[in-house]
Amino acid sequence: MHAFSEIFDRAAAYKGGETELEAVLPWPKPAAALKKLGDDRYLSAMARRVFQAGFVWKVVNNKWSAFEEAFYGFDALRVAHFSDEKLEELATDRQLIRHYRKMKAVRDNAVFVVETAEEYGSFAKVIADWPSEDIVGLWRMLVRRGARMGGRSGAFVLRHVGKDTFIITGDVTRALIGQGVVDREPTSQRDLKKTQEAFNVWSDESARPLCQISRILACSVA
Repeated sequence: MHAFSEIFDRAAAYKGGETELEAVLPWPKPAAALKKLGDDRYLSAMARRVFQAGFVWKVVNNKWSAFEEAFYGFDALRVAHFSDEKLEELATDRQLIRHYRKMKAVRDNAVFVVETAEEYGSFAKVIADWPSEDIVGLWRMLVRRGARMGGRSGAFVLRHVGKDTFIITGDVTRALIGQGVVDREPTSQRDLKKTQEAFNVWSDESARPLCQISRILACSVA
């Protein structure tokens, strides 16, 4: 595994220079800002990802104001009490995306948000306080307790709300393989642990957040 400075230099060369690379790097929100987000915004982010998966993102985004209205601003307690009949009604609404199982996943995630808030004070607090050194543990929690949060969905939700996370894209996978961290896309708990450990080392070396390391890795492969 190379020093992160070497990975950065390679990525900068591909992007046309350090200035150009720095310009495309994301910044996570601090924990205080994440805690200020209402739990409705976390549920909205999860719902948006549920409908984006396997669908054209632009179509979902264009319809999202209608989703916000139909789900009462994603008030988690209210959505958690939607009846099956209410979900069936929404699944026939042409302003939305007519997919009953995904509608049901939104209700399931609302229950998850409500139960987490009852246990810890707010869903936002759990997300904000989760250590970046174990971000794959947070992904695992979202999969275990949430609905349709597998694959990259959990990471995309966290990136959307501003929580520091890496995302295992095709380019990031290629970079990880090139660095000898894994020999295939990391999906097993064993390979995810190796990936987390590598990101932790690079974060310590560079003092950069996970999201920036992820983007730099992606830019470092031709």
